[in-house]
Amino acid sequence: MLVIDWADAGVKAIQLILSLSLIVIVHEFGHYLPSKIFKCRVEKFFLFFDPWFALFKKKIGDTVYGIGWLPLGGYVKIAGMVDESMDKEQMSQPPQPWEFRSKPAWQRLIIMLGGVTMNVLMAFVIYAMILYTWGDKKIPMSSLAYGVAVNDSMMYDLGFRDGDKIFAVNGDSVTYLDDLPMKLLLGENVELERNEVRQTINLPHDLIGKLVEKKGTSRFWFYPRVPVIASVIPNTTSAYKSGLKRLDRIATVDGIATPFYDEFKKALYAHRGKNVAITVERNGAVDTLHMNVSDTGTVGFFLLSDPETLDSLGLIHIEWKQYGFLASFPAGVRLAGEKLKSYIDQFKKILSPKTGAYKGVGGFKAIGSIFPSMWDWQSFWTITAFLAIALAFMNLLPIPALDGGHVLFTLLEMITGRKPSQKLLEYAQVAGMVLLLGLMIYANGNDWFGWGRGK
Repeated sequence: MLVIDWADAGVKAIQLILSLSLIVIVHEFGHYLPSKIFKCRVEKFFLFFDPWFALFKKKIGDTVYGIGWLPLGGYVKIAGMVDESMDKEQMSQPPQPWEFRSKPAWQRLIIMLGGVTMNVLMAFVIYAMILYTWGDKKIPMSSLAYGVAVNDSMMYDLGFRDGDKIFAVNGDSVTYLDDLPMKLLLGENVELERNEVRQTINLPHDLIGKLVEKKGTSRFWFYPRVPVIASVIPNTTSAYKSGLKRLDRIATVDGIATPFYDEFKKALYAHRGKNVAITVERNGAVDTLHMNVSDTGTVGFFLLSDPETLDSLGLIHIEWKQYGFLASFPAGVRLAGEKLKSYIDQFKKILSPKTGAYKGVGGFKAIGSIFPSMWDWQSFWTITAFLAIALAFMNLLPIPALDGGHVLFTLLEMITGRKPSQKLLEYAQVAGMVLLLGLMIYANGNDWFGWGRGK
């Protein structure tokens, strides 16, 4: 039975629609602006598509501005251009000076690259403002005195253990815990230290495919391994009734030392269904509490995992780099470049069947799932900037019907001096639209039915 939290889904959907709307408007404005500069007539500027009818439209000058009802993107209709409108009647007329096809190739190239360019600039600016507003917070691996805690069974099956000190993936050092998941997805081997002994874990080529197929995989594979510190809220659990307080540090369970959470869980599970004596350290004093362990091996309290609180207790260190207004812009450019490189590396994985990464290709549901279920502006802008970079790259692929397809034909024309025939452009546009429609159906079908996962 599929259970959906509609409140969470609603917040995610609103963020998704707002994010994609901003990206689409900026992208289409990137085509619109140079079209106007080069005196091309722009007949339509639409957010979302409008087959049969529009939710809103208003004509100003030569251009109809509007909002469609089909939220699959947006478009500008430039007179004299073979595009998704497939306006063959207009194209059968003699070229007019204000039409796209009448302009020199270099102007047409700038117009077609305008959308991608604006999305890249958008990402630069958003990343810069994120760094200026919130700074850059990361947890150095060197600050994890007790190594990492494994938070996912798949990572455990691969050979990772609580207390491992990971220092390199593919021979490249891992400087920050925040960078570890992406390095693992793109990596082949991991170097770590366990009980002061160096070890190497070889990662499977189809790691991404295995993670996609495995249900219930955590989004956070590793946490800092720290002593067991309670984060209790008033409730009716055994832990609360026994007097456990926030920031109490668990020392022993029934006389057995359990300084870390993995050891604490094992000790509780061994005493499930029983009453146990648990000693805690509080403000320099030691107290003994008696708790009833459930049949599943729990006593009912939250493990303190908030990085900033752990930092204040000296258990980890958060490296927080703040940027001034001017310094934030070059930093934003560097960050956007890093994100683009990471996305291209992931895209290469998708194109290689042996990695199984194609199983994770998703549509709107998958994109929406990366937004948090509670509104958070930093997360919203971070995800929006990444989507702007990703969609800019995708749009530049040399596929007919995408900007990259138009760019390819224009470059060939500039190199050969021969303009492609109108029929060729029309056939290519139709083929590209069919291909993109098929990919969209596959991606969204994969979201709901797991087509690529053999389900």
